Amino acid sequence: MNGLDKIIERIDHDAQAEIDAVIAQARGDAAAIRADYQTQAETLTRTILDRGRQEAGERERRLESLASLEGRKRILAAKQEMLEKAFDLALEKLLSLPQEAYVELLSDLCAQAALTGREEVIFSEKDRDKLGKKVVARANEKLAQAVAPKLPDEVTSSTAGAILNKVVTAGSALLAGTGMLTVAQETRPIQGGVILVGDGVEVNCAFDTLVRLARPQLEREVAAILFEAP
Repeated sequence: MNGLDKIIERIDHDAQAEIDAVIAQARGDAAAIRADYQTQAETLTRTILDRGRQEAGERERRLESLASLEGRKRILAAKQEMLEKAFDLALEKLLSLPQEAYVELLSDLCAQAALTGREEVIFSEKDRDKLGKKVVARANEKLAQAVAPKLPDEVTSSTAGAILNKVVTAGSALLAGTGMLTVAQETRPIQGGVILVGDGVEVNCAFDTLVRLARPQLEREVAAILFEAP
C-alpha cells in the first residue's frame, strides 16, 4: 500500500468516525426530543383532563343549580295555583249560601257600607228580582236599630211593647235620616254582593271585589293553612 492509499484510507476512516459521531449525536438528540415531547404530551394530557374534570364539575353544579331553581319555580307555581283555587272556592261558597244566610250577609254589607242610609242598592239582575226587597228591608232595620234607643226588656217583651219598639226604631231612623235604602232599578253584571250609590259616591261590595281586596291581607294566613307542615 503506497502513501496515497494510506492517505485515502485515513480520510475514509476519519470521515466514517465523524459520520458515526454525528449519527450518534443525532440519535441522542432525537431521543431527548422524543422524551421532551413525551413529557410535554403527558403534561398537556393531564392539563386537558384536569380542565375537563373541572369544567364537567362546574357544568354539573350549574345543572344542579338550574334544576333546583326550576324545582322551586314549579313548587311556587303550584302553590300560587292552590291559592288561586282557595280564593275561587271562597267566592263559590259565598255565592252558594242558603237564601236566608245570603240575605243576612247582603243586608249586613248594606248596613256597614251605607254612608247616609239613603243610598240606592244595586244588585245583579237575578238578586234584585229575587231578593232585593228583602235585603234592603233587613238592612234598613239594622240601620234603624243602630240609632234607636234600647228599650228595657220588660217593655218589649209584650206584644204592645214589641209594637212600641218598632215605632221608636222607625221614628229614630227618620229623625236620623237613615234606614231609607232603596232598591235601584239599575243592575250590574256582578256575581253576587251589592253596590251602594248615593251623593255621587259608589261603594262596591260585590263579592269578587271584596275577595280581590281582601286577598293581599289574607294570602299569608291562607298559605300557612294550606302549606304549613303538620
